[in-house]
Amino acid sequence: MNATMDKTEILAWLRETDAARLAELWRRADETRRRQVGDAVHLRGLVEISNFCVRQCGYCGLRAGNTRIARYRMLAGEILEAARQAVKFGYGTVVLQSGEDYGLTTSWLADMIRQLKRETPLAVTLSLGERSDRELAAWRAAGADRYLLRFETSDRHLLDEIHPPLGNRKRDRLAILRRLKALGYEIGSGIMVGLPGQTYASVANDIELFRILDLDMIGIGPYIPHPGTPLGSGFQIFPPVNGEQVPNTELMVYKAIALTRLVRPDANIPATTALATINKKNGRELGLQRGANVFMPNLTPLKYRRLYEIYPAKACIAETDVKCHGCLNARIHTIGRHIGQGPGGRRNRDLPSAERGSRSRSHPQLHTDVVLSRALETVEPLRVADPSTLRSTATEDGRSDLARLPQTLESSSHA
Repeated sequence: MNATMDKTEILAWLRETDAARLAELWRRADETRRRQVGDAVHLRGLVEISNFCVRQCGYCGLRAGNTRIARYRMLAGEILEAARQAVKFGYGTVVLQSGEDYGLTTSWLADMIRQLKRETPLAVTLSLGERSDRELAAWRAAGADRYLLRFETSDRHLLDEIHPPLGNRKRDRLAILRRLKALGYEIGSGIMVGLPGQTYASVANDIELFRILDLDMIGIGPYIPHPGTPLGSGFQIFPPVNGEQVPNTELMVYKAIALTRLVRPDANIPATTALATINKKNGRELGLQRGANVFMPNLTPLKYRRLYEIYPAKACIAETDVKCHGCLNARIHTIGRHIGQGPGGRRNRDLPSAERGSRSRSHPQLHTDVVLSRALETVEPLRVADPSTLRSTATEDGRSDLARLPQTLESSSHA
């Protein structure tokens, strides 16, 4: 089992149920993790800077149609204070995450990034949804180091059903990820395991795609729908997949993490908050022991944290940042691991392609500078007069029903 594993082998492991065989999978994944990225667990301080979102994803509590939550945007001073706390705790990275919120303008966020880079030693990771080339280039020029954008599933039909396009805008997250790489970002993506209509073959394709995209960071978590959404309130838009529906179980997430470590040995892979949500006792620790090497402690102020409810009953939603930090330290040391130092970027990212197997540019920085300059000079910004007017609609062939579903539980006959 190694980076040359083909999809047939991946599929067989996803279907595996024998405990002894799975113990071997966990061992090989952990051994590969130790050899490739070491025993350090890198901590990324998560700051959820806005819960506004123009999207209508069928499972997410931040969807534009959810009128039950109070919306917020953090102030620049609040974000900076959270970043300073990350420095005090010894974290190497701050992650700025939000819904797809065009109220976070290009210039405001660029100024925020520059201030973070001036006043802290932190790497800055962004997770802000599908943004224009010009925005992404401006934020990279301001100093952003990484960008996280989950493709969620490689099954395009399934993606369009659960994650409708925005108006008539064409969407291609894989193209955005490639553009991010060209701009010089470390790129992160990932999937949800157990989506309705997701098959074992689909997840095997997802894991193969991680390898093809040469991702620096890969996040895998269970599908947990918010009850205030169409999918979370029982609406069914998919026919049953006879024997092929992937369960959204803890075990299936561990399988996907372990297999991802084997096909992308040097990637940074978090034990996610969603994993801790379905197993609060030791979900994160088991994730670390089956291939993961990153934790993302939440530094969002408590008054906002409960409002960033992508899914219900999130782990650590009521813990102070100090308590969360202490808890994670103890969990890491309990399993014989230690806290990583510095930004914790992908260890082998800049090796020649012959050594790493994917990158082929002989002068990557020169290429990045050219792409960045052209993007800043020539790409028109996305103009949004009023973000509230943007809403998801059906695809051209009419496959997506989510745009026509009730937007809140109060008006849903499926509640």
